[in-house]
Amino acid sequence: MSLNLAVLAPALLQLQLDQLLPETQQLVTEYVVPTVLFVVAFVAVWILGKVVLVPLIRRVLDEQGHDPSVKSLAESMTGVVSVVLAFAVAFTVAGFGSVIAAFGIFAGAIALAVGFAAQDILGNFVAGIFILKDKPFEVGDWIEVNDVTGRVEDIDLRVSRIRTFDNERITLPNGELADNAVKNPVAYDKLRQKFVFGIGYDDDIEHAKEVILDEADRNPGILDDPGTSIRVTELADSYVGLQTRFWIDDPKRSDFVKTRSDFVQSVKERCDAEGIDMPYPHTQLLGGIEVEETHAEDGAAPADD
Repeated sequence: MSLNLAVLAPALLQLQLDQLLPETQQLVTEYVVPTVLFVVAFVAVWILGKVVLVPLIRRVLDEQGHDPSVKSLAESMTGVVSVVLAFAVAFTVAGFGSVIAAFGIFAGAIALAVGFAAQDILGNFVAGIFILKDKPFEVGDWIEVNDVTGRVEDIDLRVSRIRTFDNERITLPNGELADNAVKNPVAYDKLRQKFVFGIGYDDDIEHAKEVILDEADRNPGILDDPGTSIRVTELADSYVGLQTRFWIDDPKRSDFVKTRSDFVQSVKERCDAEGIDMPYPHTQLLGGIEVEETHAEDGAAPADD
């Protein structure tokens, strides 16, 4: 009996090993190997994106002189793209193609639903990216859009904040700034201003021009080059219009509204001093009123009803 057990035990053990080996090999082939491939591929692609792609994007943006907000956004988006790409490559290398297909369908449905629900927010977000990239205006610039005028206080990815000259804060969606014409008077290093001075029809036009040009030369905020120019542009009902064009240097730093106000005031005071009339519109009524006096006949009495 003991002999039979000694002979049967190795045979039974070998039989069990022969049964377990295919199952173990199948387990390793179907689960262990794909998992290892998935982890290795994900880590490799993620490290490649973090070490190579993100610094490359940062270097390119630095060379092009983009705004720090644009660089930060680009780096964040590049990091997200690296993670998504790492997942895609890892699933592909591991042989989980069906998972990618299912995930793609699910992600597409989610993206469609989110797009319909938040299309305004996404539109403002995209507009903010283009504003930061194209730089139609920067923080500190004075801009005019629709009925809003003020200095840009902050540019976010969704909204921009403007501080008016009445010390009010107005928050505008970036989509509105991208879809409407934005006037930026301080975008360049020089700014031209215009003002029409009205003089009387009996006044000497050349004398008035000399007075205006002299006051422009006296104003330290007005440039000599380009010089101030004057043209007769209006023959109005009560005055002759002299359109004066003058230039201001570095409008971003200088208070060009004050410069214009000082210039107009000095011209007005100088014209008053030199007897140059600056008439205002007025209306003169001519004619008369005739009044007829009616007397009742003597002895006539009003008739009874």
